[in-house]
Amino acid sequence: MSKKRIVVLYGGKADEHPISCISAASVLNAIDTERFEPIPVGITKDGSWIVDGEDPRGWNLSNGTLPEVKAVEGSREVVLDIALGQDGFFAKTGDSLESFGHVDAVFPVLHGPFGEDGTVQGLLEMMNVPYVGCGVLASAACMDKHYTKVLLAAAGIPVAPGITLDARSYDKASEFAANGADILAQVQAAGLQYPLFVKPSRAGSSFGVTKVEHKGDAAELAAAVFEASKHDWRVLIEQGIDGREIECAVLAPKAGEQPRVSWPGEIVLDSRATDEDSFYDFDSKYMDSSASHVEVPANLPKETLERVRQTAAKAFVAVDGMGLSRVDSFVTPDGNVMVNEINTMPGFTSISMYPKAWEATGVGYSALITELIEGILR
Repeated sequence: MSKKRIVVLYGGKADEHPISCISAASVLNAIDTERFEPIPVGITKDGSWIVDGEDPRGWNLSNGTLPEVKAVEGSREVVLDIALGQDGFFAKTGDSLESFGHVDAVFPVLHGPFGEDGTVQGLLEMMNVPYVGCGVLASAACMDKHYTKVLLAAAGIPVAPGITLDARSYDKASEFAANGADILAQVQAAGLQYPLFVKPSRAGSSFGVTKVEHKGDAAELAAAVFEASKHDWRVLIEQGIDGREIECAVLAPKAGEQPRVSWPGEIVLDSRATDEDSFYDFDSKYMDSSASHVEVPANLPKETLERVRQTAAKAFVAVDGMGLSRVDSFVTPDGNVMVNEINTMPGFTSISMYPKAWEATGVGYSALITELIEGILR
């Protein structure tokens, strides 16, 4: 049987660029090369698509350096001919174009805006090219935490209380200090309890997230909103939930099939032993291996774990999920489950929660990649 040609997309214009690079490195190192012929295509931070750049298979975060897709000597620009569909991928050398050959599918290992938000998915839909992961609607809705909450609430799934702000008209010169009183008034009107978490609506990997602890402090609140606005003009202020953060991996490789759900896992912040106010930010996710560890299944009663799984499946269906997603929930001390967010292309390194959760549920990393790809092949 001939190998299926799979374009693996990575990098991109989002803040999550280096994490996408690491995820792609893991995928390329683990993909079954007896079945698939992977073609790595990197996207630079300015949005250029290239092939034959630095080999991502050697990238990791062990040296503390964040990898980046860059045009180097020998790399070539990628040109797409939308009308040619699966035969429309070319590498440009001077004035000539070299075809990739027939591309069977694309695995967009892209995190954040311009990759996980429906934009690349829409492009591939127009080209009629099969791709791994959620479609345009789920990708766009789940990239925007505000609209994720709207869809989940409409489906009767509990979400954290909060408000959404449009920061485009706020006073940048004062770093929103001039708007502090108004922001505080909106928080008070909504009856939100402290601590609060202020976050950009459309960003991932905890970029721009601030914990606000001092009730009534308009200056602290305004500064947090300003920080979030650096990543998105739409800003969420959410009530902190007294609960544990539990993550569940959902898998539905073939269109129309019922989603399968892994055992729920928990990121345990080891730093909380010395700092009770710490939370799961970018550094503790990716840069400090001593800051946290993964436990799958989470240390919860079995009936609670099953409730998390059922809620994750329901949330996946509510947003029209396909392929894969990681559903992040809060479990309160009384066992109630509240969905926090849905990641339609979660971190995909071999040690990320999504693959680790499936490994603990009986599906290995390479087998997981194979299932996702074979589920979309024509």
